[in-house]
Amino acid sequence: MKIIAAISEMRTVVREWASRDVSIGFVPTMGFLHAGHISLVRAAKKNADVAVVSLFVNPTQFGPKEDFKTYPRDLGRDAAMLEGEGVDVLFHPSAEEMYPADFATFVEIPELQNKLCGRSRPGHFRGVCTVVLKLFEIVRPDIAFFGQKDAQQAIILRTMARDLNLDVRIEVLPIVREADGLAMSSRNLYLSADEKRAALVLSGSLGVAKSLIDGGERNAGNVLAAVRRMISGEPLARIDYIEAVAPESLDPVREIAEGTLIALAVFIGKTRLIDNLIVQLES
Repeated sequence: MKIIAAISEMRTVVREWASRDVSIGFVPTMGFLHAGHISLVRAAKKNADVAVVSLFVNPTQFGPKEDFKTYPRDLGRDAAMLEGEGVDVLFHPSAEEMYPADFATFVEIPELQNKLCGRSRPGHFRGVCTVVLKLFEIVRPDIAFFGQKDAQQAIILRTMARDLNLDVRIEVLPIVREADGLAMSSRNLYLSADEKRAALVLSGSLGVAKSLIDGGERNAGNVLAAVRRMISGEPLARIDYIEAVAPESLDPVREIAEGTLIALAVFIGKTRLIDNLIVQLES
């Protein structure tokens, strides 16, 4: 596996691949990899000739009071994991490489970015769209892989790709969970043993929502009330939002339908976690 830090070197490799009509599968990450990331890497390996993984903790998607400085980082650990998976290139640029001192261009989708997570993380999705567009331009992937845990991000990036006519197919893979149901996240590292136990209320409450829907409940308010009751009963949990929204517009819905996104963000102690459920109605 080759580790590349310079944009110019990454572009040289991409041009060489293009000259041989080599297809590129791409997985953008912020590192501190877990099984969820690895599922994306394996999909990239399966669906393209070469696999590129970027590891870049993107400063523009963190707010001033968020965890940019403390976000877990371990390049050696991540590189060993990726090499073991047969990744061809790990692209690991510095912040200075990606954002020169005179950097002044950003990408925004206001209609989508200011809902759900965007309300409590202003500017977050502007940073996400900007860095992903830059990475797409540098790596020139045929297919890029993202996880369903970041459902709003996936919807926003698909919209960006469509609106800007980007020549990349975006694939979104299912959430990978720990054996107890907790959605895998690099931020799970922050949780104490008691907090990790408390965090199970996220997936547990979504299970309650699914059971209600499978039982015929279609009133979104009733479903969300049940989710809220369960989470509110956990002393270590503080709700940021719980919503049922349309899967393209992210607007709230009154009636549960096929594809409705039930999304939530909850603080467990000081750690903000997200999880979601895409409704699949039984025939």
